[in-house]
Amino acid sequence: MLHEPVGQRRFEVTPLAIALMHACRAPLPFAAIRDGFPGLTTSTVRRVLGQMVRSGAIVRCASPSSRPAATQPVLRWGKWSPAATFFHFATKNVAWASGEALQEFEDTLRARAAIEPPPPAMKRIDGRVSVPLPRAVAEGEFRSVLLDRRTWRGFASVPVSLAALAELLDLTFGVRRWVGTDAGERLPLKTSPSAGGRHPIEAYVLAPNVQGLAKGLYHYAPDRHRLERLRRGATPRQIERYLGGQWWYGSAGAVVLMTAVLPRVWWRYDMPRAYRSVLLDAGHVCQTFCLVATALQLAPFCTMALADSRIERDLGIDGVSEIVLYAAGVGVRPAGGHVQWPSRPAGRTYVSPDLDDKRGNGAAGARPSPRRRAPR
Repeated sequence: MLHEPVGQRRFEVTPLAIALMHACRAPLPFAAIRDGFPGLTTSTVRRVLGQMVRSGAIVRCASPSSRPAATQPVLRWGKWSPAATFFHFATKNVAWASGEALQEFEDTLRARAAIEPPPPAMKRIDGRVSVPLPRAVAEGEFRSVLLDRRTWRGFASVPVSLAALAELLDLTFGVRRWVGTDAGERLPLKTSPSAGGRHPIEAYVLAPNVQGLAKGLYHYAPDRHRLERLRRGATPRQIERYLGGQWWYGSAGAVVLMTAVLPRVWWRYDMPRAYRSVLLDAGHVCQTFCLVATALQLAPFCTMALADSRIERDLGIDGVSEIVLYAAGVGVRPAGGHVQWPSRPAGRTYVSPDLDDKRGNGAAGARPSPRRRAPR
């Protein structure tokens, strides 16, 4: 079984097909490929190769010296393939559970916990010298912001102010200053760290309820501190579709969709391990977002439950050289205070509060559907 990660397809192949793929690991004329299989007729080799080309298992080049990388998305990941490429594309476009499927998933976890308890939340090392430490003093504005950070799932109907959104974007994604490198690059410095100063993360804003800003989908230009409109209109339903059916985020004032422009990283780091740095960069930026939003007395949240291809299509990005990774949003805090879980409308489900308390207050978002089929 072969797995083609970009198209998320699987193929059942014969040993001959595997041998042909190995022979075609570098561009070769047909005659050279055929000569490598003296026990087969020319027509057999041509027929099997034709089937593999039509299925996308191998790529036909105009000439042995041509480079298919420009037209084949997976090859554009260069030396990151196959390790990073396979992981990214094989885990893309998960069918997130909702409704009865989500309830089924939770029932399955409860049954599993009865016979296989979940792992402990903390690691203990017994039999060693233990040194007690003084607790942090919960005083000062920065400490207060850290302790006040929570994930919110309910928001007031009051719109987020444009000034608050602007400050949030500026302090999270905005360029603070520029520095030069020995290679002649001009790199931005921001409030979050980035491996090699690459800063691959871009911010797109879906704004259904921001005072003074027309509803729409925007790109944030961090060097000019401007919003560039891509599409008109934004609705709670659109938020729900983007965020894996998580209806409780639909009343947010704005959602920031974070993408990564991979060529910025490819240029400096050609090893697949560098893909980890891209994921870490998104995490750095997201925590900064949540802390700034908390300091502004807004209600932030973050989630990785995304409708990847839908979002990438609406943003007008290719999903190969620029990929969507993460989402964070904000709303105005409701008068009743922090909302861990909102009241459920009829037909709506979510992870129950008692289970959530045991798992911690994180950003995993919706759970994958237990009935999800393998991509073909």
